[in-house]
Amino acid sequence: MASVSIDGVHKYFGQTHIIKGVSVEIEDGEFCVLVGPSGCGKSTLLRMIAGLEQISGGDIRIGNQIVNKMPPKERDIAMVFQNYALYPHMTVRDNMAFSLMLAKQPAAVIEERVRKAAGILGLNELLERYPRQLSGGQRQRVAMGRAIVRDSQVFLFDEPLSNLDAKLRVAMRTEIKELHQRLRTTSIYVTHDQIEAMTMADKIVVMRDGVVEQIGSPLELYDHPANQFVAGFIGSPSMNFLPGRIQQGQVVLASGDRLPVPTTSRAQEGQEVIFGTRPEHIEIAHGQEGIPASVVVVEPTGPDTHVFTKIANVEVTSVFRERHAFRPGENIRLRPDVNRAHLFDASTGQRLAA
Repeated sequence: MASVSIDGVHKYFGQTHIIKGVSVEIEDGEFCVLVGPSGCGKSTLLRMIAGLEQISGGDIRIGNQIVNKMPPKERDIAMVFQNYALYPHMTVRDNMAFSLMLAKQPAAVIEERVRKAAGILGLNELLERYPRQLSGGQRQRVAMGRAIVRDSQVFLFDEPLSNLDAKLRVAMRTEIKELHQRLRTTSIYVTHDQIEAMTMADKIVVMRDGVVEQIGSPLELYDHPANQFVAGFIGSPSMNFLPGRIQQGQVVLASGDRLPVPTTSRAQEGQEVIFGTRPEHIEIAHGQEGIPASVVVVEPTGPDTHVFTKIANVEVTSVFRERHAFRPGENIRLRPDVNRAHLFDASTGQRLAA
């Protein structure tokens, strides 16, 4: 096992600057997730770690060794791709053993490693089948098994669950996390799905336009986002944002309604701000408390009720554990929890921490 150090890495495609001085430290045995919208550079960064893309500037270390010029086969990494990349004419056993055969490992060693990986992943009954005879989840397990048998220092996952249906993704998410807990191999996982990032990661790296916006644990990013982008990207449904101005120690919305300044924030008189509150941190207010909202859509999900409203002509989503039979067009009053809300600077998007 080994740590991975990404130090001031740049990547150009022609004149286009794709990765803009990214630095990340990934500890030995850590599960690190690179997350961000499409085109943010996360897959390119993973491919640079794997040696599949040239580095334009900076250094990448695996353990204590700089690997910038090292070919992929010498980096002691194993990669799991989005499309499984299985050989269709080989059985599961042969797919898993192929890299060891190329390395001219003894037959006894190959058999032992394949048997061990198959046992970990529940593939013992499938070893003589071909990829066409497997489900999507089984193919992905074979792809992971092929990585495990190599006993590499680092595992790289490039959106491995994106081709699976929703139910299977949840199951495979758990399997990958459980596998990491058993093997404790340093793992770097790329996804655009923030739910995957939140549930699987020890450390999350949020990227946008080739730049790291924030690095931290899942709950650190959820509770203390560095800026409006991270706040809106982490969490589902995403955070609500209400533009306003600080007046007399309150946030005055465009409608004239007033909200208290969150207890975790600090802003100056007259400053243009964004009031951020998560859907699960809003409750129904009674009487003249809270602020007025007009119901647009109600979505019962079973355990929760999602209520989509408009406040000061801005769409606001609320999630209630209780069941409500609101009708479209109905006027209600909502009260955000000011102890868990945030203020962001309207011009820079940075969180205004107290």
